[in-house]
Amino acid sequence: MKFKIIMLLVALMMSVQVWSDNPERVKAKFDPKRFEAEMEQFITSQAALSPSEAASFFPVYREMQKKARVLFEEMRRCHMTDLSNQRACKQAIIKMDELDLELKEVQRTYHLKFMKVLSPAKVLKIIKAEEKFHRNAFKRMVQRRQNND
Repeated sequence: MKFKIIMLLVALMMSVQVWSDNPERVKAKFDPKRFEAEMEQFITSQAALSPSEAASFFPVYREMQKKARVLFEEMRRCHMTDLSNQRACKQAIIKMDELDLELKEVQRTYHLKFMKVLSPAKVLKIIKAEEKFHRNAFKRMVQRRQNND
């Protein structure tokens, strides 16, 4: 009798382990470090950056991303405005417009810095590669959500 109970417990534990290891059951969490590494690898290959070019470019790029992230966070807060408060909505719209302009100014400033490190052609390739990477990442996210539904 003890043997049957022990075997039942072992079988139960193994089935729980198999169920938890199923990748379809596990929701993939967003890993910002992995996302950044994948983006940098994609940009490096798409723009054909040499290791020395990548080493001089990416610290400046990360600096720009850090500043842009702050602005995006402020924009996100504006999107949470109470829609029943007309005055708050107006202020949110004005603030988002200001943040958009500030973001463009940050990009412009850093694009000029990039061109001090790399040729304009490489910088344009990088800009296009970054846009392509984000489009592809968004498509993958949408596909994952559709597959999980």
